[in-house]
Amino acid sequence: MKILFMGTPDFAVFSLKALIEAGHEFVGVLPQPDKPKGRGYTLTPPPVKVAAVEAGIPVFQPTTLKDEAFASLLSELDPEIIVVVAYGKILPESVLRYPKYGCVNVHGSLLPEYRGAAPMQRAIIDGKAVTGITTMYMDVGLDTGDMLLREELPLSDDDNFETVHDKLGALGASLIVRTLAALETGDCPRIPQEESGATYAAKITKEDCLLDFSRDARTVHNQIRGLSPIPLSFTHTPDGKLLKVTASRICDEEAPHEDVGRVLSTEDGITVACAKGSVTFLGVLPEGKPRMKASDFVRGRKISVGDLLK
Repeated sequence: MKILFMGTPDFAVFSLKALIEAGHEFVGVLPQPDKPKGRGYTLTPPPVKVAAVEAGIPVFQPTTLKDEAFASLLSELDPEIIVVVAYGKILPESVLRYPKYGCVNVHGSLLPEYRGAAPMQRAIIDGKAVTGITTMYMDVGLDTGDMLLREELPLSDDDNFETVHDKLGALGASLIVRTLAALETGDCPRIPQEESGATYAAKITKEDCLLDFSRDARTVHNQIRGLSPIPLSFTHTPDGKLLKVTASRICDEEAPHEDVGRVLSTEDGITVACAKGSVTFLGVLPEGKPRMKASDFVRGRKISVGDLLK
């Protein structure tokens, strides 16, 4: 099958490289347009574009998929299948209906759970023990199409967004290669999603990142690891300075605390009281400073036992 690959960030690179290594034919790769980054606002290509250029695959970066220019491009490329991995835009129905073998998406959850923009982060924040990858046919709904293949990934207390992202990226790469092989032989199942089990993984907002110590320690810890290394959860020191948290561990899960947010200890990091139990910050990103160990932040006398974080 002639593939048109649509994807933008690092997560999509895993699948693109796997399909290249599997020997598939590409008519083109469509990432989002280059964006300015850094203090100098340097125009920077997305990771998928870099990978495609290195592989010698033609790259196209339309600003819209709804005009006549893209319709002409699609007709010229004439893909038999479109593979979509974290592209970043909703595909119009005209694109979804174009390829002979449809549009196939690699989604970072076990559908129908966690449809939407942030399935990996939400699964960690919610304390899930298992997540996974689903390949699916795309339709006009948001991640509502028929499922093809699924594979589970166990989650541990030590996993954060970065580790899960990379594990699922590799798992998705393996699964999309298997999915296309099964589609070529006609052996791929097509399973409708059960709407009764559907949940939505909304995009992460600033409100999602503010730590709430009136919750239990495990919930706070899950929030921290689900948002690390980006965008990071945060609290404020007694002088009102922003303090982002890069890593944590659960110190205690049972002891109740009325004075939530109070610093209980600075021996092995920064241990903070939660409504039930306590959590220890192991790494922090102080306002105006680089990332550092929480113990180094303590040694700089920036935090003390009895301080209230909020």
